[in-house]
Amino acid sequence: MSTSERLIESTRELLWERGYVGTSPKAIQQRAGAGQGSMYHHFSGKPELALAAIRRSADRRTALAEEQFSLPGTAVERVAAYLRRERDVLKGCPIGRLTQDPEVVADPELRRPVAETFEHLRGRLTEVLAEGQAKGELDPALDPAATAATVVAVLQGGYVLARAADSTEPFEQAAEGAIALLAARAVA
Repeated sequence: MSTSERLIESTRELLWERGYVGTSPKAIQQRAGAGQGSMYHHFSGKPELALAAIRRSADRRTALAEEQFSLPGTAVERVAAYLRRERDVLKGCPIGRLTQDPEVVADPELRRPVAETFEHLRGRLTEVLAEGQAKGELDPALDPAATAATVVAVLQGGYVLARAADSTEPFEQAAEGAIALLAARAVA
């Protein structure tokens, strides 16, 4: 892995663990095994490096979601696969956690990939649910956009509940509850 890649990955991990303020250039350099000169050779400073790291996390979340959304099966099965996929629940969502970081939220450049990730997820879920309706799998009265927003909110809320309880159980309950509600709207 190149020095710039190590710096991005180290920043990505630290942002997930500590947030923006808690991620110092020194901590990034130590985790990456890179010196200050290397860091500033590749990036103008912490904001540029953080943006690259946030984009990397966003791209990974989007790709992981797309794996489940592209699976064969009904809309409910694909959404269920998305909600049930393996996650490090107790660490929280690497993108969702950034919404609680005042420095990220206050900076339009850092906030943009976070907002775009959630917009993309809601959009793809809306498409999957609309496809399910078009195929006659789901109740035609179901609002795909509102349901997609609900699924994303349940997922993010599940992370919060799990972290508060220091247990994956609340996350799993939230995901299974959302799946049951969707399944109840399936057309037999």
